[in-house]
Amino acid sequence: MLHSPIQSASVRTPQRICEVSWFSDLCGEDTEFLSVRDPTLSTFEHCRSIALTADRLGFNNLLLPTSYMVGQEVIPFAGGVAPDLQQISLLTAIRCGELHPPMLARTLASLDHMLKGRLTINIINSDLPGYREEADFRYQRCAETIQILKQAWTSDRIEHDGPVYGKISLDTGPVKPFQQNGGPLLYFGGTSDGARDVCARYCDVFLMWPETEEMLFATIQDVSERAARYGRTIDFGLRIHLVVRETEAEARAWSNRLMSKFDPVRGAALKNASQSAWSLGVKRQNELRLEADMDGYVEPLLWTDIGKARSGAGGALVGSADQIVEKINRYMDMGIRAFIFSGYPLIEEAEYFARLVLPRLPTASMPVVQGRIPA
Repeated sequence: MLHSPIQSASVRTPQRICEVSWFSDLCGEDTEFLSVRDPTLSTFEHCRSIALTADRLGFNNLLLPTSYMVGQEVIPFAGGVAPDLQQISLLTAIRCGELHPPMLARTLASLDHMLKGRLTINIINSDLPGYREEADFRYQRCAETIQILKQAWTSDRIEHDGPVYGKISLDTGPVKPFQQNGGPLLYFGGTSDGARDVCARYCDVFLMWPETEEMLFATIQDVSERAARYGRTIDFGLRIHLVVRETEAEARAWSNRLMSKFDPVRGAALKNASQSAWSLGVKRQNELRLEADMDGYVEPLLWTDIGKARSGAGGALVGSADQIVEKINRYMDMGIRAFIFSGYPLIEEAEYFARLVLPRLPTASMPVVQGRIPA
């Protein structure tokens, strides 16, 4: 039995429709057994196969993550696979600070043209590889990066003067994207006050990691109120894993199989290799797991053991197709409009989800209109 209904929050997209995305694990963590890494699954060919599968199955968008790990780097991968994709958008994770913002704007504009407007951006605010940076500095660098991107895509000139990037004065002719209605959508996730404020002020979709329904709704309310103070309304998204089968018993059996070769030492090593491993968001995911029952469930369907072997999103929905559809509908009623799902192995689980769940979700009539959730 699921929890009682939860009040809905104000969102930019009031229609009860959703953007349904899948995940191509460029960081080499696709697996058949948690904590067991298979090097053959970190190749360009395998990641391309995931992208082509998600495109064929009708997913709206595909998250391409970034991390300094074995695997593929986001922008070259996106450019390499773009000509092979028919309808799916690419949600490319971009870590602020890695590229000079005007050149980043130009790079992303070029990629947007390759995809004919099917580009969305996941802004990442984490430390640069090899560094531990002050949070306030990262938030300022992130804010300035977004300011410059928006000027580059929507104005005739970049005229910037900030403490991180100093004075920049450039014509924007070389950086215009395919999407002329503001450029690619900006997705952003974070737990701290600084991160939430950056998203509320500048971005389009606030991404959350798995938590209880009450915790998710509290976050939605908080970020909605922050956005309102800037005169804005934003949408909300959930990045979560899943295991879906015909019956709950089958789904739980597969989740048990995923854990059947789990080694806590290897799992911790894989988890800590990620740059997000020490973040406040991962800390919250770890704390949530401590509240779970003996089987790893913190509320109906929400299984947290998957977070023992990976950083980032540390929970999965596990259940029958009917249960998963009901749960997603509850999330939509709370105000969540974008979902980024994944399951292991990624190709096989995408097939299950596309057959059992995707046709039953109220998605937009077109997958993504110029990279945007219809408003």
